[in-house]
Amino acid sequence: MAELDEEKTSSASNGCVDFRGRTVDKRTTGGWKASPFIIVNEVAERLAFFAIAVNMVAYLVFVMHESLPTAVPHVTNWIGAAYVLTLLGAFLADAYFGRFMTIIVFCCIYALGMVLLTLSAAIDSLHPPPCTAKPCIRATDRQTYFLYFALALIALGTGGIKPCVSSFGADQFDEDDPKEVPKKSAFFNWFFFAINMGALFGITVLVYLQDKKGWAWGFGVPASIMVLSVIILAAGAPFYRYRKPTGSPFTRFFQVIVAAGRNHFRGVEVRNEADLYEGDTTESDISGARKIAHTNQYKFLDKAAVRTESADLETNMKNRWRTCTVTQVEEFKCFLRILPIWASTIALSISFAQLSTFFTGQATIMDRKLGPNFTIPAGSVPVFSAVNALILVPIYEQFLVPILRNRTGHRRGITSLQRIGVGLFISIFALLAAAVVEKRRRDHSDPSSMSVFWLFPQFFLVGSAEVFSYVGQLEFFYDEATDGTRSISSALFLCEIGLGSWLSTAIVKIIEVATGKEDKGWLRNNLNKSRLDYFYWILTAINAVNFLVYLLVAWLCKGRGGTVTVAGKFRDESMERSEDDR
Repeated sequence: MAELDEEKTSSASNGCVDFRGRTVDKRTTGGWKASPFIIVNEVAERLAFFAIAVNMVAYLVFVMHESLPTAVPHVTNWIGAAYVLTLLGAFLADAYFGRFMTIIVFCCIYALGMVLLTLSAAIDSLHPPPCTAKPCIRATDRQTYFLYFALALIALGTGGIKPCVSSFGADQFDEDDPKEVPKKSAFFNWFFFAINMGALFGITVLVYLQDKKGWAWGFGVPASIMVLSVIILAAGAPFYRYRKPTGSPFTRFFQVIVAAGRNHFRGVEVRNEADLYEGDTTESDISGARKIAHTNQYKFLDKAAVRTESADLETNMKNRWRTCTVTQVEEFKCFLRILPIWASTIALSISFAQLSTFFTGQATIMDRKLGPNFTIPAGSVPVFSAVNALILVPIYEQFLVPILRNRTGHRRGITSLQRIGVGLFISIFALLAAAVVEKRRRDHSDPSSMSVFWLFPQFFLVGSAEVFSYVGQLEFFYDEATDGTRSISSALFLCEIGLGSWLSTAIVKIIEVATGKEDKGWLRNNLNKSRLDYFYWILTAINAVNFLVYLLVAWLCKGRGGTVTVAGKFRDESMERSEDDR
């Protein structure tokens, strides 16, 4: 009997299997035995991505001979595409391949793109000759197409990797095991630490390497590291816990909408919960997913699961376009619940987009000397943001969380929604600092003599905002997702970063047209003649309004199980109002 109890407690309750397809043994798989392989892969991917992102504006301007106002939107559009493509990667992972195989395949695509990008920089015929006199020789169509094809592969690879890797890491911890739940929360913090560790090496060591050895070295080394990371990730296969693909969540969502609409127009009403259909099996009707209890929110959608009186009742119960299960309906409800939070945090991503564009552009025309013999590469200046995150995450995890936990009783110290709110609040001051510093730089008698360390406050504050908001969003979107929508939920969060980049591009274009374009407008090819501070003030106002909107949305947000938040803390609708937070 004792052996049976031990076997039961050592088996994961979240439906995961090992690499042979058997029910996992928690003693030999998952947890921190598996997570390091995943984290190493993330460090390598972020190292490669940031080495490109912070340098790409300079590459387009100085190698491909594009103007600064043209290069900046190209980079933000590329970053935006990389994150929006996460929806594709998440769909393939949840519906067909599983998270591990999706990561492996798209890592290979990513590595191929890195190799082609290296060739673009290394082979003279794939880029214009150096500019010796104005006007510079522009890139040919063939050179441009080759470069953007390489960048497209990297964006596609990013889109496949990013939505899966954090969810795959979280899958290594059983959320129904009290001993593993705190470890999962710690994983998200250390996962973010890994992201910034990769960013740190990408924007320091690799940017310095590029600055001293050339673009071919700057792109070739991260390409090699990316290939090595695929091998390391594959080596951890025996230690991982795997979730089986559950089929297309989007198909299930449309089935709920169609079935609910069909039954509504037929006059079907939900009299009580007993009228709703759920399978008789222990597992849900969705392959690899557990059952979800019924909630009272979005009652219209319950009509999709009503047992209708029909001559062909058995056929209707099997046709999900006519009758859905309660779990399928609740899965769609869970997805709908996270959309308001998602929409109310997009503006924060506009601020993040400035790190690799205008913030870096400012650094190129400031004094970057560090002592008599060393000049900081402009692409390495975002290290101010990455180092802040590397320092703040361990302090937050090791010191602040225990203190906050004792005061609030919450296992994470503060809730995910509260953590996101702190990040949004800090972002207001990040752009305010950027506007003030840019005004001072522009009014300086010799702007080029002004130290680059004046940019430290804006980088530091953006990094602080990211520490709180990024991890808070990772936790929120994973926790609120169901077994069949974990990758899609992570992709939705990452897609927000892409949309923020595109919105940044849109704002830049609108300001260019409204203020006189590149010749007379606020944003010119010469930043000393631009009014970049006005642009930062606009972003400050956007962040302030967005923060107020978020407070309202978070106050009204409902979580899984019909819980409603009050000041960011979840409470159960079925319980009487009490002062005890769930």
